[in-house]
Amino acid sequence: MGIIQNITALVRETLNLNGHIDTDSAERAIRSNIEFKGPNAWILAVAVIIASVGLNVNSIPVVIGAMLISPLMGPIFGLGLGLGVSDIQLMKSSGKNLLVMVSISLVVAFLYFIITPLSLSNPTELLARTSPTFYDVLIALFGGFAGILEQCRKDKGTVFSGVAIATALMPPLCTAGYGLACGEFSYFLGALYLFVINCTFIMLATYAGVKYFRFRPTEFQDERIGKRTKRLTTALIIIFIIPSIWSAILLIQQNNFEVNATSFAEHRSTYGKSILYDYKIGHNDNTTLTLFFTGETLSERDKDELYSVAAEYDIKKEDIQIRDYSLEDRSDMNAFKDIYEKKESIISAKEQEIVLLKNELDKIKGNELEYDRISKEIFSIKSSVSDVSITKGHVYNRDSTSRRDVISVVVSSRDSIGTGELEEMREWLKVRMNTEFIEMRYHQIITE
Repeated sequence: MGIIQNITALVRETLNLNGHIDTDSAERAIRSNIEFKGPNAWILAVAVIIASVGLNVNSIPVVIGAMLISPLMGPIFGLGLGLGVSDIQLMKSSGKNLLVMVSISLVVAFLYFIITPLSLSNPTELLARTSPTFYDVLIALFGGFAGILEQCRKDKGTVFSGVAIATALMPPLCTAGYGLACGEFSYFLGALYLFVINCTFIMLATYAGVKYFRFRPTEFQDERIGKRTKRLTTALIIIFIIPSIWSAILLIQQNNFEVNATSFAEHRSTYGKSILYDYKIGHNDNTTLTLFFTGETLSERDKDELYSVAAEYDIKKEDIQIRDYSLEDRSDMNAFKDIYEKKESIISAKEQEIVLLKNELDKIKGNELEYDRISKEIFSIKSSVSDVSITKGHVYNRDSTSRRDVISVVVSSRDSIGTGELEEMREWLKVRMNTEFIEMRYHQIITE
């Protein structure tokens, strides 16, 4: 029992927040950071341009830098605090500043992508911000918890930097601006949806933190105004929570469908004499799995088999769309072009891998040939040497994670080889093999 009590006491002491929380200073800090004017407006514009450039060239470090610069977090914490302490004026001010920030971000991103000379041949970082997942909900929620805890902590640390990076508020706005600039409204709506999800769950996490840490509620001189304000904030909380829960459930369903659909599509590639060469998962009106086939036209029996296999992965028949491009039908050459390009990319990747492996093999063969020459040279220099062992390896140090390459040379001789002579041979080998890391050892053959 003593051990259990000690462990329990240790856990309580480790998790205890008493003495570490200052809600008054946290409230002052949050209120001071919701204002958006002067330098903050210029900082936001600069952050949007940096993030847009990073997304434009698929540079993750640049995008992370923009997240750290951006002042977007302030009004979101302000909204959560306003809900928690029933301060309608704070909520109005925070909401207004957040809308101004979003507007500036969209305009600056739109202008950047209109005038940028950089191409967007492979905008993977942009596309990653157009399809929210349940993981985005979790990141925003726990990022918000971390943020309000850091606000309340007496000894401030570097948590805000991590929250800014993890919740990623800036990239979706830049992606939305890109969608407007190029007329891709699906990008615009998807990215804006991701931004709204992030903001909502950060705000709800802040609200929960304000309630848990018992921030001082707003005092009203008129009791009727106070009651009306509390009813209004309660209604707003319900308005925020219900759509948020619905979005989370929808994203969970979409995520599960994507996992099952991917497993199903990669389970097998042939049905009858038809080949499944590609698939696409969409979440526009309904969640669907589109399958692209070529070869002979799928028979009804093949389709029934396909639907039966899909059912094992919890995919319904109505969720599947089949695009069947038979080899007899030459009217749609795009299908054949897609197959050709996909196979070409796979072959190209394999060829690159073969080249790398061939280079490694040539290097190994080159070393073997070089070691053979060096052994013969040692035999000619020192006639008493009967055997030469040359091994290339690594030396690891106990106190360090680093390693160094080393070549170990062992010579076996009938005659004694002195230390000085062995060192001369080592110096010759260093020049001959063009490396400083030579370990030289000598073994004398004793004959009876």
